Amino acid sequence: MKSVKLIAAQWITALIVVAGLSSPARAQGPVPVIAPIIVDTAVPIIVSAVKPTPKPNGLNKFEGFVLHANIAQITVRAKGNDLAIRTFPLSQAAAAKMQQIVDKGGYQYGDKVTVLYEPASQKAVKIKGKPSKAL
Repeated sequence: MKSVKLIAAQWITALIVVAGLSSPARAQGPVPVIAPIIVDTAVPIIVSAVKPTPKPNGLNKFEGFVLHANIAQITVRAKGNDLAIRTFPLSQAAAAKMQQIVDKGGYQYGDKVTVLYEPASQKAVKIKGKPSKAL
């Protein structure tokens, strides 16, 4: 029993010594203030912006395969999307060119074409593509 009291006394003594050696609680002092960096606001910072590439003549392009073509309009299925089908009315210049193509046999089903059209009116201005041989 004396040994238990002796061990307990040693532990209590050790705790008192450790508590006495630890530093007392102190209040935290103010953090030194660092002066902010002053930037001249009169001079603008120039950042080069990415400029979009302009479309030639403001025309959009639609690539696909011919479903039907005549001198008034052309119906085209999109190249990558089989469900995207668009019909473009032809402009006067494109209709005159289409008349010449129709006289030689015209575009057949499945011919690969690229239609350049005006985005506002959806009119085909130019059609690029080789018509297949007439049957």
